[in-house]
Amino acid sequence: MDAIVKMLEKHQPFFEKISRNIYLQAIKDGFLGCMPIVLTSSIFLLIATLPGVVGITLPQPLIDWCNKLYNFTMGVMGIMVAGTTAKNFTASMNRRMPAGKVLNDGSTMVAAQCSMLLLAVTQFTTKFNGSELSVFDCTSMGTRGLFSAYIAAFITVWVYKFCVSRDLTIKLPKEVPGAIAQNFRDIIPFGGAVIICGIIDVVVRNLMGVPFSELLIKLLSPLFTAAETYPGLILIQAATAFFWFIGVHGPSIVQPGIDPIRLANQAENLQVLLAGGHPAHSLTFNMSLVGEFGGTGATFIVPLLLILFMKSKQLKAVGKASIVPVAFAVNEPLLFGAPMILNPYMLIPFVAAGCVNVSVAKFFIDNVGMNGFSFVVPWATPAPIGIFITTNFQLIALVFVAIIILLDAIIYLPFLKAYDKLLCDQEAERAAELGLESDGAATIAANAPAPVVEQATASVEPTAAAADSKPVADQPEPAADASAKKDVDGLKVLVLCAGAGTSAMLANAIKEGAAQTGENIASSAGAYGQHTAIMDQYDVIVLAPQVRSYYNDMKADTDRLGIKLLAPRGKEYIDLTRDPAGAIKWLRENLD
Repeated sequence: MDAIVKMLEKHQPFFEKISRNIYLQAIKDGFLGCMPIVLTSSIFLLIATLPGVVGITLPQPLIDWCNKLYNFTMGVMGIMVAGTTAKNFTASMNRRMPAGKVLNDGSTMVAAQCSMLLLAVTQFTTKFNGSELSVFDCTSMGTRGLFSAYIAAFITVWVYKFCVSRDLTIKLPKEVPGAIAQNFRDIIPFGGAVIICGIIDVVVRNLMGVPFSELLIKLLSPLFTAAETYPGLILIQAATAFFWFIGVHGPSIVQPGIDPIRLANQAENLQVLLAGGHPAHSLTFNMSLVGEFGGTGATFIVPLLLILFMKSKQLKAVGKASIVPVAFAVNEPLLFGAPMILNPYMLIPFVAAGCVNVSVAKFFIDNVGMNGFSFVVPWATPAPIGIFITTNFQLIALVFVAIIILLDAIIYLPFLKAYDKLLCDQEAERAAELGLESDGAATIAANAPAPVVEQATASVEPTAAAADSKPVADQPEPAADASAKKDVDGLKVLVLCAGAGTSAMLANAIKEGAAQTGENIASSAGAYGQHTAIMDQYDVIVLAPQVRSYYNDMKADTDRLGIKLLAPRGKEYIDLTRDPAGAIKWLRENLD
């Protein structure tokens, strides 16, 4: 087992390189930027549909209004993702641009949205009340058009890079205001991106008879089918857990490629549910509630197992500290506190539990009558509650939850017991060593002569002696501490993680520590990928362990803006979240 872990550690830089791929980053961060659309639209959809489950009939105008809000948010998500993906891809590309040449992310964002419409949307004319109307087919404006959104974003930014790096822009006299001049500089790359996507659209429609978005769906249909089989679901879940186990944020690598499939399937499930049918897709957006039941590794039950069945003081303490965060899918305190990351005892259950969960879910959907997930709930929703909601409040879903909790406990318990025995032996050895050390220290103290205070004070200068004569409480703080205190006064700290869950823990600890120590420090939490527009408002940025692989890219931005970048290791980070005063001390020590 140790040999396997050493092999994984050896290849960790390669996996981290994959996670830092600028295309994957742009897709992940672009989609993350549109998460408010997903979550907010789902609220209105729940308002419109769920009352009917318990026999409550809402006024039809209210239902129509909620459906309109859903259609004009989730229904145009593809367009929005094109813009946010282009914006994030532009930020990555700007780090690679020659000195003095910068891509305008506002312009690339708008150009990508226009290009996506060309690739995905069909325009036709129809007659209405005797008049001809120009109509857009909105089918691919939403999640069905996500592939077109990504292609449009990448084409747009590359066209901008080509034009700007070669000065293929319209230049105006220096007297022209900068904002106006920038608009003219963007005309050539904007037009180039739109024209290229327009040509692609014409070629595909004439050769294949379908818009570009439908072509991708047609070509990738074998992948859709394969991904929704038992081996496909297991492979996706195993890869997610495997990457996290070696310290690389697994969802960042695996999910960007399957998000269009997951969202399209969940939207189709919803349509079937509303039509009174059985939603049968198992590969959906909220399948993560099952595969990552309590967080990657399906760790929902693990803190309780640590509290009830482990004897090691370390594991019991980790269980008590992590049981609440893990309930809300923030399992970093467990991953780094136990630890589970790169722990050879945990490799098999960490990968296997999620794979078993998704297999049982598919069996329940295909054979037992449980609905495939239809409603979108926030990622931090406690998994049992989220599963119950998104299956449309089926009682069989509660049975399913009970079964996977039991299975996860069975999978984890023997490995936890083996690891617990190792820790108990280590704790016993440390206790024995401390006992010997304390006995030796007591013997030395008993035989040592009493300190000669008079000799020490006699050699001190008069002013120092006067100061030393004051009570301890009245002594001024050492100069070094005072200067350190001044260093952190007025600081603004931004903590970043993958989904703003773990980062909130440290940000809150810093706030609490500042209150305890009387420091003037402001701290905020955020998700990596959504920080680019606000990072220049902060003095210090802290990267949580799961986004530490982005350190080099982040360093280029923080150095340019004169911001201090810190990236504590896993256990160190978790320890700081539990020690507010220690978090302030750590900030002082790292601001030199």
